[in-house]
Amino acid sequence: MKILHQSQIREADRQTLALEPISSIALMERAAKACMDWIIERYDNDRPFWLICGTGNNGGDGLALYRLLTEKKYPCRLFEYPLGQKPSKDYSQNRKRIKEKEIIKLTPEVLSYPPGEVILIDALLGTGLNRPLEGMLKKIIQTLNLLPNKVISIDTPSGLFSDFNTDNSFDGIVKATHTLSFQMPKLAFLLPECGEKAGCFHLLDIEILPSYLDKVQTPYHYLTPKTAKSHFKSPKKFDHKGNNGHLLLIAGSRGKMGAAVLAAKAGLRTGVGKLSVLTPRCGIEILQTSIPEGMIEINNGIHSISGYYGLEYKVIAMGPGIGTAAETKDYLQSVLASGTTQMVIDADAINLIAAHPEWIDKLPPNTILTPHPKEFERLVGPWENDKDKLERLRHFVQKHQLICVLKGAHTGIALPDGNIWFNSSGNTGMATGGSGDVLTGIIGGLLAKDYTPEAAALLGVYTHGRAADLQRQFLSPPFMLASDIIDGLNGVWMEMENSTIK
Repeated sequence: MKILHQSQIREADRQTLALEPISSIALMERAAKACMDWIIERYDNDRPFWLICGTGNNGGDGLALYRLLTEKKYPCRLFEYPLGQKPSKDYSQNRKRIKEKEIIKLTPEVLSYPPGEVILIDALLGTGLNRPLEGMLKKIIQTLNLLPNKVISIDTPSGLFSDFNTDNSFDGIVKATHTLSFQMPKLAFLLPECGEKAGCFHLLDIEILPSYLDKVQTPYHYLTPKTAKSHFKSPKKFDHKGNNGHLLLIAGSRGKMGAAVLAAKAGLRTGVGKLSVLTPRCGIEILQTSIPEGMIEINNGIHSISGYYGLEYKVIAMGPGIGTAAETKDYLQSVLASGTTQMVIDADAINLIAAHPEWIDKLPPNTILTPHPKEFERLVGPWENDKDKLERLRHFVQKHQLICVLKGAHTGIALPDGNIWFNSSGNTGMATGGSGDVLTGIIGGLLAKDYTPEAAALLGVYTHGRAADLQRQFLSPPFMLASDIIDGLNGVWMEMENSTIK
């Protein structure tokens, strides 16, 4: 799924109107009906709603939604705030379908004390905003944000820029509980700068012209379940361990063997045929006890990996728990000098490379790096804002022809062609120690199973998050462990194998 810039969103609407063809008021009705369907699926018609509308086209969506909800016998109140001198044409047309006495002038005072069960629907401003809010409208939004009531924003939280919000006034943006976004997410929803303003966002299909969406160019994409499923390879009857791949995991040091165990277990849960773990001697007993399915590559290091690589593996995952000791640095350098064709690199292996930037050019093409933001900063330097960060990310992978999995709430998978895919799966329970080690094992296992690096990164990231989502059925996210993610993996593979992902 493509993520469009503000101007491309406008063009998508324009072409839909011209080429479907459909009138703008009919497209507005289609959008309002999609919102109504979402609401009636979740709320009984005794739940009261207050619809807060500006006099532009986003407000027109709100007017149409108000009419549809009242027809379904929902108790609703309608508030209007004038934007500029003249309402939009479609707003005016929708307003004529509503009795004048039903419309209440919106002020901060009337918003002050809604009953607690009221859900506020934000239809003040849409995606066309290009400057920070000020004056009375900003005060209204600040009043709204102080209320304990749930807020549903239509298409985008009012006050939010669609793309980057560095130059925006953060206290002039609606903080939504849910956002009902038409057709696709806005880039701003996926970035830490203001992404929380959208709350939980939901994508509503309003049938924007597919031919335009197919041809429009953008570097930003949304990794949906359907896209992830397209990369999945179903097991075959005559598969055996010899053709299911062999992964070498280089992991662990004294006091950090848990990272090795987590990565190893996750790698095995991809269905990889064989797993070998290269670890210092202090970790051998731990691994052989914890992971009987794994094999050990003996390393001479006592507490840290040391010596010289000198092995022949087609796929290596390395970094979890290895530390940054001098002897480990030398060992890592020997791995990079070996010309190994496929690698996934995480954690302290990234930190060692960042300390020796000349090593980056030794990485084979399509090597997968999986940094968290601080590790990525060590690679490329500090950034000023989200826009600068994404520009540095794209430049880094294109220059070095690597794949970079930048971990976060919507992990970004940056590919050598300059495209960035933002993940759709996962939850806050993944913000825990060891979660990244699990991801390394998953991606390494997929690489060993002969997935392409791009497919391994995309499918691995989605699967990692989806496993955590499945575990939410049994576990509260704040109390989730990294090992719980591993326990959820089998459910993800079952979904994919049984084609239950849509």
